[in-house]
Amino acid sequence: MTTYPRLAAYTLLAGLLVACTPGGGDGGYVAAGRQQAQAQPLTVEQLADKVGCAPRIQVDATDIRTGYCKTDDGEFFVSTFATEGGKNDWMDQAPEYKPHLVGPKWTVLGDLEVLEALQVPLDGDLHLTDHRVSETPAPGNEAGAGY
Repeated sequence: MTTYPRLAAYTLLAGLLVACTPGGGDGGYVAAGRQQAQAQPLTVEQLADKVGCAPRIQVDATDIRTGYCKTDDGEFFVSTFATEGGKNDWMDQAPEYKPHLVGPKWTVLGDLEVLEALQVPLDGDLHLTDHRVSETPAPGNEAGAGY
């Protein structure tokens, strides 16, 4: 026979289990990692807007969009990609003499001084020559691991 304290403990355990599962409980809270994975990648226009630019779209394809921007900080190109793999493939072919500012499915190409000014508002990872080597590694990654 189940005693009252044991029944109360099972009820509490079941309630905690439901509240801690994705979509469970009535609070609607989602773990940070899951919420970030569901977030839509930023568009060229959204990235440009963050730094006060109205981009001139130069490439408008299914797998890549690129816009040219000019602000008080300088000139740069903003590119967004359909996939992270597409971004990495493009960066393998990108000019190695230019640094890149990199984020989820996007890159910004420009002079180092310009990218340093854009890094904070865009929350990007600065890659100096090779996109696999980052000056500012993401938290939890070791230096040189890339984005």
